[in-house]
Amino acid sequence: MKHISYFLFFVAALLTLQSCEEAYIPDTNQIDQQYVVEGYIENGANALPTYVLVTRSIPYISSIGPDLFSTLFVKGAMVTVNDGEKEVQLTQLCTADLPPDIRKLALETLGFNPDSTMIDLCVYVDLTNQITKKVGQKYDLKVEVDGNVMTASTTIPPFAPLFDFRWDDPPGEPSDSLARLWTKIADPDGPNFYRYLTAENDGRLIPPFQSTTDDVFFEGKEFEFPISKAETRDGDFDPESFGLFSRGDSITIKWCTLDKEHFDFWNTRDFASNSGGPFSSYTRIKTNIKGGLGIWGGYSVGTYRLYCPPK
Repeated sequence: MKHISYFLFFVAALLTLQSCEEAYIPDTNQIDQQYVVEGYIENGANALPTYVLVTRSIPYISSIGPDLFSTLFVKGAMVTVNDGEKEVQLTQLCTADLPPDIRKLALETLGFNPDSTMIDLCVYVDLTNQITKKVGQKYDLKVEVDGNVMTASTTIPPFAPLFDFRWDDPPGEPSDSLARLWTKIADPDGPNFYRYLTAENDGRLIPPFQSTTDDVFFEGKEFEFPISKAETRDGDFDPESFGLFSRGDSITIKWCTLDKEHFDFWNTRDFASNSGGPFSSYTRIKTNIKGGLGIWGGYSVGTYRLYCPPK
């Protein structure tokens, strides 16, 4: 009975302490909202036009709906890029102002879902390719909106191509419908950073869950590694087919080299996206934008189109 009394006293004390805890309410003051800049400059085969998105950060607690998306994209900003020879002003382009067929093409070209109708996406684009793109060149971005100025710099690193693609059966039991893709790279001397996206048939190019890697394990070497099929995060996860390609499909791979700051952005972003759950730690996504959040990143890109043969 004495032990039971001690136990009941301990439980009562614990409940008393819990009832005295003060609830944590996160600061949701919208005055603290920041501008978010996301822009890319690409050089290489099938490179996208240089473009920049300017949005507002979303409060910690928000109702996701048309009202939020209607104010998400910032219009009327002054966006310029200096390529070392001249300063180019990017043109504002909003999808709501475009005919349906042009709107669809514009969204697909920039890598967005053309079926999305909730968002009036406004983007600042180098429509006439005035920016001179060179490997090793530094590019300075400046965004001015409502008296706020955001700046960033990036470079376009040399391209390291893929070669010797080959298919084999996935680990475990042989499969008649799935295949694993391997490729090689001759990594140049010095620190190098890579990212890739994949698509099947006429699908959109999307990144895998972990889309970036550095060369810490294969510095300056010829190295063979698998390419994983990218999966959308809103689909059902199937561990039997995850990362594998379907035989008989056409495959597109977009392979990119990027600089250290650009790599750090995507590396921390991928980690934050993939480490959800009640026991995950908070991850601050790295930014190179001064005066705001986001990324201004340069790429050297190459596009590979393959066919996954039937077995």
